[in-house]
Amino acid sequence: MVGGLLLNTLLEAPDYTRVYALTRRPLGREHPRLANRVVVFERMAEQLKGLVAQDAYCCIGTTIKDAGSEEAFRATDLDAVLLFARAARALQARRFIVVSSVGADAASKRLYLRTKGEMEDAITTLGFTSVDILQPSLLLGPRKQFRPAEFAASLLAPVVNPFLSGTREQYRAIPGEVVARAMLGAARRGGKGVFRYTHAAIRQLSEIRQPQPVAVQAAKKNPA
Repeated sequence: MVGGLLLNTLLEAPDYTRVYALTRRPLGREHPRLANRVVVFERMAEQLKGLVAQDAYCCIGTTIKDAGSEEAFRATDLDAVLLFARAARALQARRFIVVSSVGADAASKRLYLRTKGEMEDAITTLGFTSVDILQPSLLLGPRKQFRPAEFAASLLAPVVNPFLSGTREQYRAIPGEVVARAMLGAARRGGKGVFRYTHAAIRQLSEIRQPQPVAVQAAKKNPA
């Protein structure tokens, strides 16, 4: 969901003269600044050889249920993300912006959160000048696949969100469109180092309209 919304955001913004969208299947859409590259993730670096990138955005992700097994889930949310990140680094991208999850922790007992945490830790070792990690909770918005539990949670979100305050605010549901705008906002904000953003900071990033330095609350680690 966020990937499609992000693509719309990037194409509507004036920040880039060319937007490369990497997909497994053709997008079936046209835009003067859009270049859709159909890739095989295991051969991505070879297929993209010769391109030069400035910022790399990653929205790769699934669920254990949709993936079909724990191994398939990790192959997507960890292995595929790292394949893309390494390819982006080879294309000289200096900033990597990725969607993770609130509560991501490589030491977590929950497979989902542990895998996200491992992904985050691995990304920070690849040599990017800047890494922006967005950690949203439940994402609100239209999905290609109907998920009953998420649909029920989205109906309850307007009632539950106001009661999540203080340290619990990070668990508020958030529209996928806001996360997409926040990814572009992270690039516009600039800064060097590793930054992690939860609910409040994601909303702040989504409001950045011009490429200029803006103070945003975020946890920063490993500053350059």
